[in-house]
Amino acid sequence: MKGISRYVAVFALFLLAPVLMAGPGGAAGPATLKVVVDTSQRVGPIDLTRYALGQGGLSEQPMISDRVAQIAQLHPQTIRLFLEEYFDLYPAHGHYHWATLDKAIEAILATGAKPIMNICFKPHVLYPQINQEIVEPNDYGEWEEVIYQLVKHCNVERGYGIEYWEVANEGDIGEAGGCPYKFTPENYVAYYTHTARAIRRADAHAKVGGPALAGYRSPIGDALLEAARSGQALLDFLSWHMYDSDPREFAKSTRYMKAKLAKYPQLGQVETILDEWNMSLWNPVLNPYFQPAFILETTLGFWQEGLSRSGYYHIRDDFVDEALFAKFTSARSAAAMAHWWNEMPQYDGLYDNQGRTRPAYYAFKLLSLMRGEQLSVHGTTLEVHALAARGVGPWVNVILWNFPPEGAGSAQPVSVQFPSEHKASARVVRLNAESPVNTLEQVSNGDFTDLAGHPIKMTLRPYEVYWIEVTE
Repeated sequence: MKGISRYVAVFALFLLAPVLMAGPGGAAGPATLKVVVDTSQRVGPIDLTRYALGQGGLSEQPMISDRVAQIAQLHPQTIRLFLEEYFDLYPAHGHYHWATLDKAIEAILATGAKPIMNICFKPHVLYPQINQEIVEPNDYGEWEEVIYQLVKHCNVERGYGIEYWEVANEGDIGEAGGCPYKFTPENYVAYYTHTARAIRRADAHAKVGGPALAGYRSPIGDALLEAARSGQALLDFLSWHMYDSDPREFAKSTRYMKAKLAKYPQLGQVETILDEWNMSLWNPVLNPYFQPAFILETTLGFWQEGLSRSGYYHIRDDFVDEALFAKFTSARSAAAMAHWWNEMPQYDGLYDNQGRTRPAYYAFKLLSLMRGEQLSVHGTTLEVHALAARGVGPWVNVILWNFPPEGAGSAQPVSVQFPSEHKASARVVRLNAESPVNTLEQVSNGDFTDLAGHPIKMTLRPYEVYWIEVTE
């Protein structure tokens, strides 16, 4: 027991050591990085809650309904929702079933977000054969009526006010993406054109887009842009997906898509939405500190590159019913879905499939503080980044993190200076990714008569995240 007590004491010192108010210098090591947060210099408006969340593709159940209050604290502007065949929206000719879908939509609305509706269902009466290659319905007129009635139900009859309607999901890879479509560039444009026309007929203010590509370089995207350029297709947003553990790849994809749009001046108002993203889930990084820092680093890239919106996939891990998926996908695909979601370890959600909160949740909690006026920050490096904002009230929030772009990285002493702040209080919080409770761990809290002359010091280890709240 004495050995254990000694270990606990040493571990406690380890946790407290990284953050100290200005004082005598420590042992020799890397030069201290001086980060300056100038609260008198406003860069412009900022609201990172547009880089939001997604859920679905697994079940007809409203998977987030028991986490509504917690999700609301992240202030997501949008939550993407899959309209899969398990909702049974069109069970027979001329008959509609909305009740199950309504529950999922209302759970999203209860968080304060609006759904991004991803249309990826194939009613049996219009697609009697299970085949991912059959992407066009046997009657386009009837299909358009189904879509018209869907949008009318949501926005006219129920008043949900849904703005974004996305046509198909990962149609470049088909059932491998969990949905029953595999398009060619030609038949996607035909399908998209009919579907978009029906959406706008029901709601003239709806935003329509796609193709929600698994690979952003797919020629399906080129075909859609050409159709939009020629006036054949309506296009309000261009969407794609990415799973990669290098945040620079997300920024690269955004630049690529924006460069494509730039070739067509008439498409200058088209939004860019990366509405499914996460680290590599085939080869996940298991360091618990990685994913929160990865979320911050990737979101910073979204902001810098001018991405319109995003949807982190996803809110909650869940299980799938193989027999249910076998009703509208091949037996092979249904088995693969069940194997991936029911048997393989999962690292996707802000909550795992037992409902436990992952550290990633707290990264989005900190990002939600970046609303209001962005403040000037100087002194960051390729590894150490920071964001600062002043919202409503007397609080200034600063997030700092260490994300080594080339691998292991090293611990970096940091001095955070507030040259325009004098009488104020400062609270310093560390995101402790290894703690099952109190993940946002308060390290220090104090009042200052001259904060400008007393910088806040810490050591940012690779993938560590800190939050400083200054009350002016």
